[in-house]
Amino acid sequence: MEKRVTGIGGIFLKVENPESTKNWYRKHLGIESGKYGATFEWRHVQNPDKKGYTAWSFFDQDTEYTRPSKKDVMINYRVENLTELLAVLKDEGVEIIGEIEEFYYGKFGWIMDPNGVKIELWEPNDEEYDKIKGETNLSS
Repeated sequence: MEKRVTGIGGIFLKVENPESTKNWYRKHLGIESGKYGATFEWRHVQNPDKKGYTAWSFFDQDTEYTRPSKKDVMINYRVENLTELLAVLKDEGVEIIGEIEEFYYGKFGWIMDPNGVKIELWEPNDEEYDKIKGETNLSS
């Protein structure tokens, strides 16, 4: 397998009050957030006509989504072939969490790093993500 991670798909932080925190970032740093957070759009270096997205959002401190991790951060990495990558990682002894979940804007899988941080892997469908980003400003 040549490529594993191709970029950062999202950064997710657990906080005590997500709405208050989003408002702080809006006021002081100008980051506009939808219901689920903010989306940063960028272009692919080798194909500038193709859009890509990085999500940035907050989860409530008590979220179940980042479990079994007890950490306050979860990084989402963009990948090219999630199914193949998860098979390789499993063979390498990496802990796989749950099953692949598929949505019209991409496939998701999860692993644990050696420090107990849950990592989300995303094989995006950027064309479909582009259609929904305006309504939620995030896909997670």
